[in-house]
Amino acid sequence: MCPVNSRACIPEESHLQREQILEHALNVLEQNGLAATLSLETLAGQTDLSLDQLRLFWPDRDALLYDALRYHAQQIDTWRRQIMLDETLSPDQKLMARYEVLSEHVSKGRFPGCLFIAACSFYPQPDQPIHQLAEQQKRASWQFTHEILLDQALDNPSMVADQMELILEGCLSKLLVKRNVQDVATAQRLAEDVYSIALCRKNGALA
Repeated sequence: MCPVNSRACIPEESHLQREQILEHALNVLEQNGLAATLSLETLAGQTDLSLDQLRLFWPDRDALLYDALRYHAQQIDTWRRQIMLDETLSPDQKLMARYEVLSEHVSKGRFPGCLFIAACSFYPQPDQPIHQLAEQQKRASWQFTHEILLDQALDNPSMVADQMELILEGCLSKLLVKRNVQDVATAQRLAEDVYSIALCRKNGALA
């Protein structure tokens, strides 16, 4: 349904068009950063919609940024659920799957997850909606890791999850600056080491 009293409405293919705009916005943000992407027009990219039509749905740049990040969060949440429910994967494969996907995307010039790290710094106020969305995504990542570790009955799974998420967040932060796929491989090896040590502790090897 169109907004009340609106003459300019997005047509029936609006859902697809919205996704295209959001995907374009994510790509622009990943390539240029949050600080350099200042206008609604830049984020939306080439579209059949006029600026007035865009503003019916995204009044300003931050509104589109929020929607793009929420869309990205939904993509990542769906991926995590698929990984969690995949019975063909072992626990360590589930934990390390994020690095495989991240490496694949970085090789193509995309940086999934990095924008949430950037958003927390760019919008530091705890009550800012974009900051809250980014923090929610970071918590969801920790919960994903923690749930897998709980199933393994590891000693102090919360601490191990903290360690593994710190490695991941450090990797994403560095990717924002260096954009080097080798950093993903390094982070994965560190995460594997943390997990291996946790398994050794569980089995009494470090007692």
